[in-house]
Amino acid sequence: MYKENKGYQFEIVAQKYLKAHGYVILEVNFMCRFGEIDIIALKDNVLIFVEVKARKNTDFGYPREYVTQAKIRKIISTAKYFLLKKQYDNVNCRFDVIEIIYDRKTINHLENVFEV
Repeated sequence: MYKENKGYQFEIVAQKYLKAHGYVILEVNFMCRFGEIDIIALKDNVLIFVEVKARKNTDFGYPREYVTQAKIRKIISTAKYFLLKKQYDNVNCRFDVIEIIYDRKTINHLENVFEV
């Protein structure tokens, strides 16, 4: 299995997880010149921007540790663009990370990991 296919598969796992927990998926792999956001969802009138990270195991750290400051800046810029393009005004937003450790069959949903 190619690395890209694995990433896509884990994004589907994350989408299913979010749907099972009451989230409505609005966008998947939203791209613009600033970057990409894996999943954009809505729950309880909060717009959630989700980064999905997966690793086979934690031998080299948890998946969340691979969300770098550079990646955070790109996610924030992309989220701002999304809000302008879709004309969202005065909406509460949150930035989450879903980490998947597939040897352990573990999904961790980390809410509000960083703020603007």
